[in-house]
Amino acid sequence: MKPSFAGKSLRLSASEIGVLAFTGLYMAIWLVTSFLLKNDEFLFYFLVMCLLIVAVGAVHLRVGLHVGALWGLSLWGLAHMAGGLLPIPDTWPIKGDTHVLYNWWILPGMLKYDQLVHAYGFGLVTWICWQCLSRAFAARDVAIRPTFGLLCLCVAGGMGFGAANEVVEFIATLALPGTNVGGYENTGWDLVANSVGCLLAATVIWGRRRASAHE
Repeated sequence: MKPSFAGKSLRLSASEIGVLAFTGLYMAIWLVTSFLLKNDEFLFYFLVMCLLIVAVGAVHLRVGLHVGALWGLSLWGLAHMAGGLLPIPDTWPIKGDTHVLYNWWILPGMLKYDQLVHAYGFGLVTWICWQCLSRAFAARDVAIRPTFGLLCLCVAGGMGFGAANEVVEFIATLALPGTNVGGYENTGWDLVANSVGCLLAATVIWGRRRASAHE
């Protein structure tokens, strides 16, 4: 598929259908499980996820995102679902009140599952920002390379979306009692994890383009 900022065909490829089917399956499981557990928090996030899926679909139709980005976003959604609903053994170290994957210390006192998901997800968003930027220029027959300034713009975009995520989580704490979001310190570490993921993504984009230029 030739990149174009003017839009893409509504006809879905096999890969795109696969992403939709996979996402729809775990979203359905998520919804049923939330009802069975009477988990109002995850019903809230289900609605947020539906809005995000529509938004991603609109961007994809406009830009034509790399299929790897689509799969990456779908897996990110699955990681969030598992984080809040999947129980872990009582012997695993956690930070919080419930033994779910979200609270698991992968490296005690250093790295939580939630932080890893944040870094992965908003690194992915940074890559998507780069795709949108490069396709916008390509539509005007202008080839760009990942300069320091343009990558800073993509990192700022990724971190901005990360901050928006924290706003959604804050709204959840106001609207729903007993959420598993965490406090101010958790928000701070989430933002740090977002920044690390965004910077790593920018480094990879720069490194890959530099490597291809020398081939």
